[in-house]
Amino acid sequence: MALIPLKLPPGVYKNGTEFEQSNRWRDASLVRWSEGSMRPVGGWTTFLASGINAAPRGMHGWRANDASNNVAVGVWDALYYVSSSGTVTDITPTIYGDTNTGRLDAAQNTGYGGGYYNVGSYSTPRTPTASWLPATTWSLDNFGQNLVACATDDGRIYEWDVSVGGSAALVANAPINNRGLVVTEERFLFALGAGGNPRLIQWCDKENLTSWTPAATNEAGDIELQSSGSIRSAIRIRGRTLIITDVDAHLATYQGPPYVYGFERVGSACGTDSPKSLVAVDQAAFWMGQKGFFFFDGSIVKELNCEVSDHIFRDINTNQISKVYATHNSRFSEIWWFYASEDSTENNRYVSYDYKDNIWMIGELSRTAAIDTGILRYPIWAGPNGELYFQEYGFNHDGATQFVESGPISLGNGDNIMHVTDLIPDELTQGQVTAKFKTRFYPNGTESEFGSFTMSNPTSVRFSGRQVRMRVETTVNNDWRVGTMRIEAKAGGKR
Repeated sequence: MALIPLKLPPGVYKNGTEFEQSNRWRDASLVRWSEGSMRPVGGWTTFLASGINAAPRGMHGWRANDASNNVAVGVWDALYYVSSSGTVTDITPTIYGDTNTGRLDAAQNTGYGGGYYNVGSYSTPRTPTASWLPATTWSLDNFGQNLVACATDDGRIYEWDVSVGGSAALVANAPINNRGLVVTEERFLFALGAGGNPRLIQWCDKENLTSWTPAATNEAGDIELQSSGSIRSAIRIRGRTLIITDVDAHLATYQGPPYVYGFERVGSACGTDSPKSLVAVDQAAFWMGQKGFFFFDGSIVKELNCEVSDHIFRDINTNQISKVYATHNSRFSEIWWFYASEDSTENNRYVSYDYKDNIWMIGELSRTAAIDTGILRYPIWAGPNGELYFQEYGFNHDGATQFVESGPISLGNGDNIMHVTDLIPDELTQGQVTAKFKTRFYPNGTESEFGSFTMSNPTSVRFSGRQVRMRVETTVNNDWRVGTMRIEAKAGGKR
């Protein structure tokens, strides 16, 4: 008999057929690879259990001039302020939603412009169209110590003075019918899709939120992007501002008077339908596109080689793609995207990318918005009922199973039957995970399952097959570690 190490590369590969996923991990949840070993992602504890009435679709954290830590949360019909102690204050502008109530969920556009002209018979019920109105999301940023905010379906720009309190107030003279906003590093406020023009960017005078009319004595201005798309999102990166449309990507660079900003296209066929899917990491940025993942490396946009893209874009509910929310988990050099699966209308799954080690991970977790650590000690991630959690806090996963499962592992070329008798575990603390094995004699043959096996040294297991898959799982709330398992096996005949 021979000991065969089950040494699989870190990360999940879930493209193509199951057999194409041979000798790789093909499925997982709440598991990451870090410092050379498999381990659980961090757990969570409740920071705020109530006070926010719906799924957050925008979050922002900032520090005020008095060094207090502050968090703003936007839901489809309200805007909230959350103090570092967990006190919730409703700061919704008094005029918010008086012309458009917004949407908790994306919905089919059955109104004017929602279908093709002259299709269907007069006075008969309209058949559903492919046109969907996105869920309402918020652009939130800070202008100095003050919060600035814009919801996609309201379109107006509001300001909230943290030192005064009360409700957020309309910014005087600012454009309306905007799709979002971003504050640049030079302290200009960009109104995105300003005035209802999907390609127009309009900015106020430097450090002056109420001065929007260009003049020889100020730096206010505007530009219409030379693009066939509509602006979806924008974000600060080091020294510049990146703007993403549903078609391409553009970069804004401060030049000073008289032109103030210069714009250049830095990527084509890289658009997004998800306003909150964009994350900045120093001078780079990452986002989820319509059928792939992209990053801006400081020079041009490139498509990420995603090892789980088949799975994600077959699984995602494209009607609710506007709810996709991205966050930076800086402690582990990861970007997380939360999305709704095909059978759900709310975010219930995630895909994450470790950009330091080039590793992809997937799993199940219901989160709708998030901010990274920095403002508070732990990241804050939001649940679908408005609850807020400290994430990467201990290892409590509320009973959720942490698991990883491999693709087929063959003995040699897979032409001989494998007879396995023992498993040699490799754990930091033995007994914290269990193992299951699934065998087949042909790639599309009937699969048989063996286990689960509680680890001992060695662990007695007995099964046969041409290809075997291993599943490691646990529900323990602990910082377990798994290295390279080995199986004791011998080759049988070809039949």
